[in-house]
Amino acid sequence: MGTDRHLSSAEIRHRFLAHFEGRGHTVVPSASLLLDDPNLLFVNAGMVPFKPYFLGQETPPYDCATSVQKCIRTPDIEEVGKTTRHGTFFEMCGNFSFGDYFKEGAVELAWELVTRPQADGGFGLDESVLYPSVLDGDDEAVTVWKKVTGLPDDRIVRLPPKENYWSMGIPGPGGPCSEILIDRGPEFGADRDWDAGDRYLEFWNLVFMQDELSAVRSKSDFDIAGQLPKKNIDTGMGLERVAYLLQGKNNMYEIDTVFPVIERAEELSGKKYGAAYPDDVRFRVVADHIRSSMMLISDGVTPGNEGRGYVLRRLLRRAVRNMRLLGYQDPALPELMPVSRDRMGETYADLHTDWDRIARVAFAEEEAFRKTLQAGTQIFDLAAGEVRTAGSSTIPGDKAFALHDTYGFPIDLTLEMAAEAGLQVDESGFRQLMSEQRERAKADARAKKGQHADTGVYRGILDANGPTEWLAYETLETESRPLALLKEGASVGVLEPGEIGELVLDRTPFYAESGGQVADAGVIEFEGGTLEVLDVQRPVRGLVVHQVRVLDGALPADTALLHARVDPDWRTGARQAHSGTHIVHAALRDVLGPTALQSGSYNRPGYLRLDFGWLSALSAQQVHEIEQVANNALRADLPVGWDYMTLPQAKEWGALALFGETYDDSKVRVVEIGGPWSRELCGGTHVDHSSQVGTIVVTGESSVGSGNRRIEALTGVEGFSYLARERDVVGQLTTLLKVQPDDLLGRVTDLVDRLKQTEKEMEKVRLAQLLAGGAALAAGATEVNGVRLVAQRLDGAGGGDVRTLATDVRGRLSGDAPAAVVLIGAADGKAAIVAALNDAAQARGLAAGDLVRAAAPFLDGKGGGKADLAQGGGTDVSRIDEALAAITAAVASV
Repeated sequence: MGTDRHLSSAEIRHRFLAHFEGRGHTVVPSASLLLDDPNLLFVNAGMVPFKPYFLGQETPPYDCATSVQKCIRTPDIEEVGKTTRHGTFFEMCGNFSFGDYFKEGAVELAWELVTRPQADGGFGLDESVLYPSVLDGDDEAVTVWKKVTGLPDDRIVRLPPKENYWSMGIPGPGGPCSEILIDRGPEFGADRDWDAGDRYLEFWNLVFMQDELSAVRSKSDFDIAGQLPKKNIDTGMGLERVAYLLQGKNNMYEIDTVFPVIERAEELSGKKYGAAYPDDVRFRVVADHIRSSMMLISDGVTPGNEGRGYVLRRLLRRAVRNMRLLGYQDPALPELMPVSRDRMGETYADLHTDWDRIARVAFAEEEAFRKTLQAGTQIFDLAAGEVRTAGSSTIPGDKAFALHDTYGFPIDLTLEMAAEAGLQVDESGFRQLMSEQRERAKADARAKKGQHADTGVYRGILDANGPTEWLAYETLETESRPLALLKEGASVGVLEPGEIGELVLDRTPFYAESGGQVADAGVIEFEGGTLEVLDVQRPVRGLVVHQVRVLDGALPADTALLHARVDPDWRTGARQAHSGTHIVHAALRDVLGPTALQSGSYNRPGYLRLDFGWLSALSAQQVHEIEQVANNALRADLPVGWDYMTLPQAKEWGALALFGETYDDSKVRVVEIGGPWSRELCGGTHVDHSSQVGTIVVTGESSVGSGNRRIEALTGVEGFSYLARERDVVGQLTTLLKVQPDDLLGRVTDLVDRLKQTEKEMEKVRLAQLLAGGAALAAGATEVNGVRLVAQRLDGAGGGDVRTLATDVRGRLSGDAPAAVVLIGAADGKAAIVAALNDAAQARGLAAGDLVRAAAPFLDGKGGGKADLAQGGGTDVSRIDEALAAITAAVASV
């Protein structure tokens, strides 16, 4: 295609960034795959980190920027590998203009890089196989392309809005697109068949963001309200697509950062890539999912049953499952993921430095899935047995869905096992349930749409008045002027007593909720009244908004002056808790090692909780050590300080950044406690010395999902109060048991042991009494149709007792004569039925399961089992006598 040598993915990435940096763009590092966006699980496009700038929520710190952004897309996860176009992880190269250059500039920059010879730093693609596309009717774009490239009119492809108009599906910016297509040759499709997908491959999309959209009904159905005041450029070039074009490969799975995983999978499985389509699909799934999973874990995701954790779990399990289908039964991730690490680690160094944690999370999930395969196989066998018993050959869709949704059992595994068992699966029923689940998820996502639009009123306040002077670090009180008074998102002239609204001040001492720390409490006073501060938030960067309730007086919007005052006790408690969180995190890493990283936190006055990635419960000794290390840090009276620096400087300094958090490009705040012992990026309020935390009392350690643990603790006065309550309880127990505190544990242990022994003795007595009644029941057997039958009601007996007694009575009816025992217990308003038959009764054609099913409808219940022993239950004890009569009739009819 006109290339004079193959370029590695790393080289393509470098050339892209260098090209735009050399033309005045600020190079912005890739954001985390996790951003605080209510509409997205993951970053799925290169422009996502810049969305606040395009939406007008924030002012961009640069006129134009460039990045190579990590992205994850999972809606088509089941199509991965089946085509050469579907993948979950990819890197999007982008250049962005915020009111600077527009169509002509974007086209010039893209065309120059694409066609410039490789020897001069470009990609060296042959102009003769390149076709720009435009939105049909965008004559301006056609003119620009002809001017910049010199191409004739028939080389400019006109495409409909479905292909070449961009919007986010919500009110806001939109605009026509222009793509660069490459002709891969007649072996990939017919001439000028732009929809073929494989022949005319789009590898770069230029969005001309020029329209203000309104009345958005869908991504392709909306009204254009007018032109944007500033026209922007958002472009995206798929790194993987350009890589396989420049490396002479056929698809993204064969490029230098992906194919080595396939090669290792070939060695492990003994299969060859390219030999059979089904195996090729499996190899591609493995390579794609290994890389995606690794990148997600690197950014802080751990496997779970919902949200991001569920996506990661599916990716890991699909990778393991496909290695199994390729014939490899041993643990696969320890063999494959290091290969992906070595390739991707050339760009993302964190994959090497954080490898111990990444590997621990991934490998533990594979081990858990291997156990799931065993458990799921048992569930499948039960489902298959029920299908055969019912005389069917098809496993219902809801059973297949339950295996998939509840047990993590992939549908392809269910299909494979069903075929091996000579059964079919109701795939249409399964797909319908899957579709309904997806629609529910989409409905949830749609319900969240539009949240960005809600910030428009706040953006208007910010544009009109500038940022809030935020003084939470300096003072607890300010004299402030009101800038806006809102109620339910609209400006109001007054807030009456008892009403709740939002107040924006020109300056404030209140801490706005962020970084896990709750907002400050306090009051805002004005002439003639007082406001209680309920919450403080930053809906857009730079603006602090107070949610307030009028306690007394009426607050006019034109009030001249207000006095804002933070509750000092609240702030003291909040500082103690937030500094305590950092100390517990450092203590955690001291005890467990550097891979124990915080994944979330919450702190309010006197209380903190810290979530961290860890795969097993902590022992009591580990929890004690963490608490001891933390309190030793308090006793050492470590200095607490903070400084501002760039993010790269902070990382070089060893500061820890919370997964998924977004940090300012120009500067971050680093809080340190005891120098390098604890250094974290943090915007919260803190004590001046560690001793001011008072105390740290760990009150709990628990699981918050697969691979995540939580530590909870109390600080300050709340911690001392907790210890005082425990002291009181110990005092009461020592008085009651007449022992010294040091002997209390032994005394309680002895009492518990004696209680358990007494309960065992009582159970033996109770069971003996129960079985003593078995002789009387056996003696009362009646003969029905040549069968010795015991059919009795047992008031006060539950299921376990009924089963024990039924088998005992069956044993007492010894001899060669047919014998059947059916007992129905009644306890707590519920019925329990057990049928026990000897071999002779079964030879006569009786079955215990049939007798239970004969009685169950009268009890408003169900049941079943084997021919010799079956049981069931019901919720209607009023018809037990009728059920017993039905059993007698059933025996008589055989």
